Amino acid sequence: MTDLEQLEKTITERLDGVDPELELVALEQPARSSLRLYIDHPKGIDLAACERVTAGCRDLLADFSLEVSSPGAERPLTKPEHFRRFLGRKVRVRTAQEIGGQRNFTGTLVDADEESVALTDQERSVRIPLDRIRRSNLVSDFSGGKA
Repeated sequence: MTDLEQLEKTITERLDGVDPELELVALEQPARSSLRLYIDHPKGIDLAACERVTAGCRDLLADFSLEVSSPGAERPLTKPEHFRRFLGRKVRVRTAQEIGGQRNFTGTLVDADEESVALTDQERSVRIPLDRIRRSNLVSDFSGGKA
């Protein structure tokens, strides 16, 4: 386990003490002395939640400049439960190796389990093993439709 993976595990445990429904979506280290935490909650993330997380992790992360925020409209999907939570939504997936001659997929997320996800678009459906996914995220729809 790398130092960053160990830190992610420790932060996740700490978040559980702040609010059991808080989730660490992603942890990034954009520079040697800074950390970026992306958190989410079923009811959404507000400034107060970011402040609680910052206060709850301050002693743990004293050597880092800390940034805490929501993952945004195009949040990353990194765990099986993320994919299940967003069934029916449009997603973008980039794979480590080609599947059917391509590595980039965009479509509606129609199924997700512990081992794979299934996307469909107007042309075809594809099932992608989770261990082949390099990067994935929600895709915002700003086409002017009603919310």
